[in-house]
Amino acid sequence: MNSLQITDLSKTYNNGVKALDAISLDIPKGMFGLLGPNGAGKSTLMRTIATLQEADEGSIFLGETNVLKEKETIRRQLGYLPQEFGLYPKVSAEKLLGHLAVLKGIGNSKNRKEVVEALLHKTNLYEHRKKNLGTYSGGMKQRFGIAQALLANPSLIIVDEPTAGLDPAERNRFYNLLSELGEHAIVILSTHIVEDVKELCTNMAIINKGQVLFQGSPTAAINQLEGKVYRKTIKKHELADYKERYTVIAEKFFMGELMVHILNEGTPGHGFTTIGADLEDVYFSWIFGGIKPGFTN
Repeated sequence: MNSLQITDLSKTYNNGVKALDAISLDIPKGMFGLLGPNGAGKSTLMRTIATLQEADEGSIFLGETNVLKEKETIRRQLGYLPQEFGLYPKVSAEKLLGHLAVLKGIGNSKNRKEVVEALLHKTNLYEHRKKNLGTYSGGMKQRFGIAQALLANPSLIIVDEPTAGLDPAERNRFYNLLSELGEHAIVILSTHIVEDVKELCTNMAIINKGQVLFQGSPTAAINQLEGKVYRKTIKKHELADYKERYTVIAEKFFMGELMVHILNEGTPGHGFTTIGADLEDVYFSWIFGGIKPGFTN
C-alpha cells in the first residue's frame, strides 16, 4: 500500500487568508486523524487532496502518482465524504447508489447490483434501501455518504467532520465502520472532535492556522505531556488571574465547579494536583497553551 506524501503545500485565498502554510505530512495506510479547530485549514487540505481545488505551491503524491497533476487517476482511487453533501430526498438509497455507481464507471448491471447490495449491507442500510433518503436520520445519511465514497473500492478515503451532530449510538456505529475501512486503505479523518481521533487513529496530526503543529501517534503525543499536566478547582472569578499566572490549557465545569488544567514543568504547588495526560490535554496544549510539549522553563 502506497503512502500519501504531502510536501510544502500552501494555499492563500483572494481575501488574503493563508489557509495552508507549507504543510508537510506523511500519511500511511490505516486511520489517520487530522485534528484542529474550525478554520485551521483542514477542509482546504482535504479539498486539495481530493482534487477539488488547486494549491499555490507544494506537491502531493500517492505512491508514484502526482495528485495535483494526475487528477483523473486519483479520482478513480478516491472516496470522499465532505462535511456538507447533498442528497436527493425523494430518491431511495438503492436507486441513488446505483446511479452513482454508473457515474463511477460500474457499467455492468449485474456487477453494479452486487456492489450496491454489498455496500448497503456493509453500512447497515440494506433493510432501509427502499426508503427515500429524506426520511433518513443524520447517522443514516452519513453511512450512506460512506457507501457512495466506497463505490470504486478506493485506496484513499477522506472523511471531513463525519460525526458532528451524531448521537452516541450512531457515532459508535460510524467508528466501527471507519475502523474496518482503515484495515485496507488510507483513511484520513478530519475533525475537531478529539474523541474521534482517540477512538480510531493510530497516527495523527494537529494543525492550526494552516500549519502542522504535531505529527505522530496519539500515544507518543500523550507521553510527551506526562508529569506536566496539573488540575485544580477554582472560583469562576479567579480564572483571569490564573490565566495570567499559569499556562491554562483547559477549563471545564465539573459538578458545578470550575476545573482548570495547566501545563507546567515541575510541581506548581498552590493546591494543584498532577493528573495523567490524555489526548484532549495534548490538543489544548498545542492549540491554546502557547507552549509546546517537551518545553523547559
